[in-house]
Amino acid sequence: MLRKRLVSILLVLVLLMIAAVGCSQPAEEPAEEPAEEPAEEPAEEPAEEPAEELSGKVIVDGSGTVYPLMAHIAEEYMVNEEQGVSVQVGRVGSSAGFKKFIPGETDLSDASRKIKDSEVESLKENGLEMGEDVMEIKLAYDGLTMVINPENDWATEMTEEEVVNMYISGTYRENDKVLWSDIRSEWPSEEIKFYGPNENHGTYEFFYEVILDEQDLVSVVNLQQEYSTLVDLVSKDKNAIAFFGFGYYVSNQDKLTAVAVDFGDGPVAPALETIGEDLDYAGFTRPVFTYVNLQYAKEKPQVLDYAKYVVSEDGAKRLAGENGFAPMPDSLYQEYLSKLEEIK
Repeated sequence: MLRKRLVSILLVLVLLMIAAVGCSQPAEEPAEEPAEEPAEEPAEEPAEEPAEELSGKVIVDGSGTVYPLMAHIAEEYMVNEEQGVSVQVGRVGSSAGFKKFIPGETDLSDASRKIKDSEVESLKENGLEMGEDVMEIKLAYDGLTMVINPENDWATEMTEEEVVNMYISGTYRENDKVLWSDIRSEWPSEEIKFYGPNENHGTYEFFYEVILDEQDLVSVVNLQQEYSTLVDLVSKDKNAIAFFGFGYYVSNQDKLTAVAVDFGDGPVAPALETIGEDLDYAGFTRPVFTYVNLQYAKEKPQVLDYAKYVVSEDGAKRLAGENGFAPMPDSLYQEYLSKLEEIK
């Protein structure tokens, strides 16, 4: 009996030892998976270099008629685009402006009439060819405006023929001391005081060459250099009449009255809606210009940049109406801009 118990105990011990040995074997570890390669980061693109700020001067001179528009464009450019550039705009008159532009004293030259053949020849003598070295830009349309004193309530409407004839020497009187009643018998028998801009201005040349067909002005006409002087003289004399660009009338409507001109289909007042080569005021409509020295545009980045701004969406196109001019077609401004963008 005792032996059986001992055998049983031994069997139990053997079983326990076998179990202990089995438990002591290390558990099989799962195979290691290969570590993932870190994803390659995309190469950094080089940062864009900031646009170089421009500096220096742009010198513009010429037409007094174009001056308000070009001065406004220059102001917007200096405030909103290039604070480091100084655009200086003068108003010596179209002809006087070309005399400075031809020898290279200015970068741009404003004109209220097209450059003359004689001036193109002078450019050639100075090594500048139109088209290649000088670019003509039509900025906008202007309407030549006849203005009278607000107290004048009889000559608010006139025919084109009456306007032309009254300014031509000898048409009504040999001494050119024309009376209002010489034009229409029912008008006052008072002498007309004739005024206009002087020969330095393209407006004078347009009036003399195109409107009067190069016939002499009345000898008593009082021609002035400053448009502000003309405004003052007409505003103080009920018998005065003068001619100048529509923009100067617009900015002085409280002092002047614009004459509505009958070109054959009834009186037409100058207005942005009537000024244009195909519109009702076409008879007294003209384009106004600026001319760019392209050699300077190639040499001076600020000159090229400013010229581009002049014909951009923010330049003459946007600001013409605010200064009494009718803008040119969009396609024309775009054509100018494309040509300027080709310059390196």
